[in-house]
Amino acid sequence: MSASMDEPLEQWFAREILSHEAALVRYLRQRWRDRDEVHDLRQEVYIRVYEAAARARPHSPKAFLFTTARHLLADRIRRERVVSIESRGDLEALDVMMDEISPEHSAIANEELKRLARAYLRLPPRCREVLWLRRVEDLPQRKVAEQLDIAEGMVEKHLAKAMQRLADALFGHGRHFKRRKSSERRGDDDVTQPTD
Repeated sequence: MSASMDEPLEQWFAREILSHEAALVRYLRQRWRDRDEVHDLRQEVYIRVYEAAARARPHSPKAFLFTTARHLLADRIRRERVVSIESRGDLEALDVMMDEISPEHSAIANEELKRLARAYLRLPPRCREVLWLRRVEDLPQRKVAEQLDIAEGMVEKHLAKAMQRLADALFGHGRHFKRRKSSERRGDDDVTQPTD
């Protein structure tokens, strides 16, 4: 856990960041082609983290440290305009999921997750079941059809409706539904327009 802003920055930095030095050096060595530069890269990562923490302490210091390292390496590769296969591999290897980069990113992600959850709960029950079984439990379409005692074509149809609803919730209402209004009027009785 990160400390409050009341704690001196130097103490916080030593406890939350410097304690991961060995892991950071390993990370840099594994991902940077010139090992002679690892010491300088480590120092630059520390400077970036320290300056950012002086403005606002990250909620997940370790994740922030490694995200900063990843961004630094990506910046270096871009700056040097190295387009070799080796560098491309380095960039792909750097694509690691991190818990949190900033409070702003966290707030945006939380809001999107809440919108997605609300949209999921507004789905018709059958669409919810199909979506859960196909996308969360990763069951094949045939198994979902058997489990819910419906035709495979209906599994496809319910999944498409569910995905459409979730896309509308995340990326703007109405864009997907307008194209399909006529088909909904023809008898897709379990689809209703989302409301907020």
